[in-house]
Amino acid sequence: MDIYKINDIGELITGNPYVGRGIVIGKSKDGKSAVTAYFIMGRSANSRNRIFAEEGDAVFTKPFDESKVEDPSLIIYAAIRKLGSSLIVTNGDQTDTIYDGLKNGVPFAESLKTREFEPDCPNYTPRISGILYLDGGFCYEMSILKSADAEGSACNRYTFSYPSIAGLGHFIHTYVTDGNPIPTFQGEPERVGIPDDIDEFTDKLWGALDEANKISLYVRYVDLETGKETNRLINKNI
Repeated sequence: MDIYKINDIGELITGNPYVGRGIVIGKSKDGKSAVTAYFIMGRSANSRNRIFAEEGDAVFTKPFDESKVEDPSLIIYAAIRKLGSSLIVTNGDQTDTIYDGLKNGVPFAESLKTREFEPDCPNYTPRISGILYLDGGFCYEMSILKSADAEGSACNRYTFSYPSIAGLGHFIHTYVTDGNPIPTFQGEPERVGIPDDIDEFTDKLWGALDEANKISLYVRYVDLETGKETNRLINKNI
């Protein structure tokens, strides 16, 4: 077993009906760009009734049809926010928890100690989060908060810290695959390749996600020398 293998993210996802929500963070192969991607999938009508919307340098989930919103509590949130030279990406309103913590000098992992998995029994969907530190050399952290048991009686907290390595990214997602209840992601974030071209990466990721369940994808490349941001946004509902 090659523990240092860099996987093709398309091959990891293709054929899997439901990996849920996913975050990728890493560095382009040429070493010039910090990269992050976030996607959402959905099974219910409420979950599928969403789009991504850019507001400044932030990204929010929004209802596609406001008249059909059933419960906004776990599906409407800021997915990406920027504070100074740090970029936060998560699958829920813990984005704001991390943002507010950083403003008050509270580190990423410490802020997340105030949060736990989502209260959507029996799935207890994990909260997955990431942060890119772009000042003084690019490095990043990822986190998953998941239920300790089938009853949701306690929360397990895992934080992963990474230096940036050209061509390497890490991929974390909420679920292993579809099921009832849906099985939670297991183990460390998966090692995946990050190409130089944003369109190549966007097309590979979007094309690999299950057609029936994918909803939206957002990809951002940040030039590490100039800070210039290049973004791609895909909404199935538009």
